[in-house]
Amino acid sequence: MDRQPVDVAVIGAGQAGLSAAYHLQRRGLVPSSRAAGEAETFVVLDANDRAGGAWQHRWESLKMATVNGIHELPGFPVPPADPAAASRDILPAYFAEYEERFALDVQRPVVVRAVRRDDGDAEGRLLVETDRGTWAARYVINATGTWTRPFWPHYRGQERFRGRQLHVADYVSAEEFAGRRVVIVGAGVSALQLLDEISRLADTFWVTRREPQWIEEDFDVPARVAAIAGVEARVREGLPPGSVISVTGMHWTPWARAAQARGVLVRHPMFAAIEEEGVRMPDGSFEPSDVILWATGFRAAIDHLSPLRLRTPRGGIRVADGRALDEPRLFLIGYGPSQSTVGANRAGRDAVRAIAADLAAREASAA
Repeated sequence: MDRQPVDVAVIGAGQAGLSAAYHLQRRGLVPSSRAAGEAETFVVLDANDRAGGAWQHRWESLKMATVNGIHELPGFPVPPADPAAASRDILPAYFAEYEERFALDVQRPVVVRAVRRDDGDAEGRLLVETDRGTWAARYVINATGTWTRPFWPHYRGQERFRGRQLHVADYVSAEEFAGRRVVIVGAGVSALQLLDEISRLADTFWVTRREPQWIEEDFDVPARVAAIAGVEARVREGLPPGSVISVTGMHWTPWARAAQARGVLVRHPMFAAIEEEGVRMPDGSFEPSDVILWATGFRAAIDHLSPLRLRTPRGGIRVADGRALDEPRLFLIGYGPSQSTVGANRAGRDAVRAIAADLAAREASAA
């Protein structure tokens, strides 16, 4: 098998992956496609056909004015944009310009099938196996995010429902639900945004597994720090990352307040079962429905890391400061506490700092 040697392989070209690539280049590494001589190299592998990460897949009605948590990539600010413009039009173009500006030479579309240890390699490399060949890397920075793994809970009778079921990942706009009755499931930011949006054109029925614990204070810096610390503790122990809301509770967003002002922010307990024409509630009552929208979040897209056997019996990978504790050649960014855009930027920078220190120590020991 022909293996392309590289010092660092970055998997994913979203916010976290491009941040890592930027910092690798600033540290003196060069894209392997342009390498010459003894230069240290990196490659960025992306499964998408074009630049933009998850932004290119967001729903049509998500405008620049309502995007939650945009943060610019390092070294190049987001160009001014019309607040009414669709984020899936503006931000992918920004990502594409970023890749070109810094000549990151992202390889796409490249689907990573597996990352495994090369036990026969004296240099201790990891093999990144793809549909376009294999890269043998000293280090792997995994930045695959969550968008490709929407989470669908299972409820009794789900397959019998005669209406439409979709996940937030498949949502386009509220217009397609005009005049219908829509059950919205979930308590995160997306659920509240879409509740506010869809309720303007349709009859909505909002359900969550737990009673929301509303927090009056704004989601300020101390609250964000607390959320990050809580998620960080989980991943260090090898637990699945969980959501920020599971740590901090629900803060009042503009969408929640807008829905409240119009009288549609009415939470109901999670239904007990799904039937042909709607959902059966815990008290035995029946709620008819044409649509069930699952705003139930995403899971980390890390199945390709399975050959490394890092998943603990508790369901996660043990990670500290972005580094896999049980495989120090692997960094997971955009995972756990670095899922936010600003967190992904910092995680990319910190991973590269650690790799640069390792490479320098390797050179010093070889001298």
